[in-house]
Amino acid sequence: MVYIVCGEASGDLHAANLVREWKMLNSQIQFRAWGGDRLEAENVVLDKHISALSFMGFWEVIKNIFVIGRQFRTLKKTLLETQPKLLVLVDYPGFNLRMAKWAHSQQINVLYYISPTVWAWKRSRVFTIQKYVTKLYCILPFEVEFYSQFGMQPAYFGHPLLDEIDRFNETRGSIPSFEKPVLALLPGSRMQEIEKKLPLMLKAASNFELTHQIALACSPNIPLSVYQTLCQGKDVFFNVNHTYDLLGVAELALVSSGTATLETALFKVPQVVCYKGSNFSVWLARKLVKIKYISLVNLIMDAPILTELIQEHCTSEEMKNELQDLLPGMPKREIQLKAYRHLAISLKQAGASRQIAESMNNYLWS
Repeated sequence: MVYIVCGEASGDLHAANLVREWKMLNSQIQFRAWGGDRLEAENVVLDKHISALSFMGFWEVIKNIFVIGRQFRTLKKTLLETQPKLLVLVDYPGFNLRMAKWAHSQQINVLYYISPTVWAWKRSRVFTIQKYVTKLYCILPFEVEFYSQFGMQPAYFGHPLLDEIDRFNETRGSIPSFEKPVLALLPGSRMQEIEKKLPLMLKAASNFELTHQIALACSPNIPLSVYQTLCQGKDVFFNVNHTYDLLGVAELALVSSGTATLETALFKVPQVVCYKGSNFSVWLARKLVKIKYISLVNLIMDAPILTELIQEHCTSEEMKNELQDLLPGMPKREIQLKAYRHLAISLKQAGASRQIAESMNNYLWS
C-alpha cells in the first residue's frame, strides 16, 4: 500500500495524475491519502480532506499551530496502523518534512514529490531531505542545479502540469460562448485569500464591464454562496471547478500567486499576478525569503515577465492599470506571449507523471 500526503489543491492535482498513471502500471496497488477531490475522483481512500489542512502565511500557521500538531499526531497513528510500503509526500513542506523525519525513524520509505522551495528560504531543509528522504522529485528545471550543489541527485522529468493540460485538451469540456472577450479572475483556493483579493479584483474588473465578460474561477472547496455574496450586484459568470475551460477562452486574467500563474501562462493568457496576505506574514516573508519573484513564471524564466502586485501594491487601481497594458495590441501583451513560448520549451514535454510513477513503482520492490 502507498500512502500519499498533500495539503493543498495543487498538490492534490499532481498527486491525482500520479496515481492515475501509477494504476496503469500496477493495477494491484492500493492507495490511501490525505488529499482532495481529485485524489478522491481516482478512487483513493481519503483519511483527511485538504480543506482541513490548508493554512496560508506565517501568521496563519502560528494561529493554527495546535490544530496542526493534532493533525500530525493523527497521521502518525494512521501510518502505524496501515504500515504503508511507501510514503509519498507532496509539497506542503512545513508539515511534510517533519513527517519525513518521523517516517524515516519508523523504517518507512519516503519519496518526496515536488521539491520544497528551499532555494527561496530555509536552506537548512536541504539537509533534512538528504537525511530522511529516499528520493526527491523536482518539477522546476533550475532545482536540479540547486540540489547538485549539495551532492544530491534529484529526479526531474519535466513539469506535470503539461500532463494535466494535455489531458484537458483530450477531454475538453464546454463553457458557454460569450458575446464579449473574457476577463478571468483567479483569486485562489483558500478562504482567506479569496476574502482579501476577490473584492479588489472585482473593483478593478468593473472598469472593463462594458468591453469584457467577467468570469470567476470558483474553487470546489469553497461554498458558491461565498462567491455570490462577494459578487452581489455584479455581472459575473461563475465557473466552478473548471478553470481550464475558463482559461481556454480568456483574453486576459487577474491571478493569485501560485500554481495558477503557471497554468494561466501555459494557456497563453496574459496576466497580472496578485498577492495580499496579513501584514505580519508579508513583513516576515520579506525578511526571510530570498527570491526575486513570487510567480512561477518569473522564477522559471528568471525575468520579470509578469507584473507582480504584492501587498501594498495589490490595489484595484494598479490591477486596472496593468490590465489595460495587456489588452490586444499593447506591447506588454506581446512580450508576455513571446515569453510563454520559451517557458513551455523549458518545461520539457508532457509525460512527467508517467515517468515519475515508473520511478516510484520501482521502490515498491526495493
